[in-house]
Amino acid sequence: MLASLRKAGSLARVCFLFFLLKISSLTVFQAASAGQRRFLSIHEYQSMKLLNDYGIATPKSIAAKSPQEAYDVAKNFGKDKLVIKAQVLAGGRGKGSFDNGFNGGVHMVDSPEQAKEIASKMIGSKLITKQTGAAGRICNAVMLAERRTPAHEYYVAVLNDRASQGVVLVASAQGGMNIEEVAAKDPNAIITTPINFEAGLSKAEAIEIAKKLGFSDEATQTEAAETFINLYRIFKETDATQIEINPMALTTDGAVLCMDAKFGFDDNASFRQKDIFALRDISQEEPSEVEAQKADLNFIKLDGSIGCLVNGAGLAMATMDVLSLHGGNPANFLDVGGGATPTTVKKAFEIIVADPKVKSIFINIFGGIMRCDYIAEGVIKAANELNLTVPLVVRLKGTKEAEAKKMIQDSGLKIIAFDSLDEAAERAVQLAA
Repeated sequence: MLASLRKAGSLARVCFLFFLLKISSLTVFQAASAGQRRFLSIHEYQSMKLLNDYGIATPKSIAAKSPQEAYDVAKNFGKDKLVIKAQVLAGGRGKGSFDNGFNGGVHMVDSPEQAKEIASKMIGSKLITKQTGAAGRICNAVMLAERRTPAHEYYVAVLNDRASQGVVLVASAQGGMNIEEVAAKDPNAIITTPINFEAGLSKAEAIEIAKKLGFSDEATQTEAAETFINLYRIFKETDATQIEINPMALTTDGAVLCMDAKFGFDDNASFRQKDIFALRDISQEEPSEVEAQKADLNFIKLDGSIGCLVNGAGLAMATMDVLSLHGGNPANFLDVGGGATPTTVKKAFEIIVADPKVKSIFINIFGGIMRCDYIAEGVIKAANELNLTVPLVVRLKGTKEAEAKKMIQDSGLKIIAFDSLDEAAERAVQLAA
């Protein structure tokens, strides 16, 4: 199930890291119920600017949105040795490949001409990485940055910790690599520091972290400490959910720089973080999830063949588990919530059937706040108006259950109804085979 929920992206990596550290963090359940708590991610070049705005040092970098612009940026940079990075919201860019056959989303460039050539192969093409799935993600921009040589690389992250009900700073002297592997092989290499939410990270605490990481002289200790303090400032002041710096580097010329950054922000704060949420790039999101969000549906696209329409995140997860137990693979997570209307249900159907991989649809409703007859009305309306040809399995229990079943029976539609969750799931799997 965890593998299926690829939507979590870097968030899933953080969850896994916390699992290894035996720290209670965000669960798969929360990742799946992302409609109730969604997370905004921003591009690397936007992250670098945000770091700079808070006084955090990074390699100089500039974004370009066309090959010619990449040429101009490289020419005006004042340095020959640059790095060009595809700007897509996914990890594993360096080992990824583009749908045009070009390999690698990160390259070294030594001239404006080379920058233009590589940008022409990146911009407008889809980069496929281990996190994007086969569909890949469109690259609309590249970032050119100066090359700075690290003498040592570190890992730093600011995260929410459910166990302590607060924020922690996680750091390691083994940065620039897969942090999950570091945590698994050497848990003692991970330094975890709780942060007082109101007071923030004190200079003494930050200096102590720098010393534990191995910064040996006062100047670099102070520089690293200021970076930690300012990272928490960003976290608090922008309603961030995670900040991950991998790597933070001590360069050969003695500078402490954040070489790469990943941010996540809580969508619940969008009303007061307008500048941050203006950075949202919908082209990097699954179109069906964007449509679902507009309709206030909690939806995550998965890779299976059984469309799911359920009310309640817990029941939705249980439904997906039962389908999996019978050998099926859900095509989506979809919680219509307790206040769904027939119109909402119809919209949910439109999103589900738009996926060509869906071979059957399983509706599992427990009517508490939600009325089963509303679901039935929406199902019948959708089936008629969308000329639904995909087999439909329905299980309705609870409020207005009898009325709903009669509506379905009287509709004349080929809707297969069950009382048993197990039997309904098994039938949905058979129909999708």
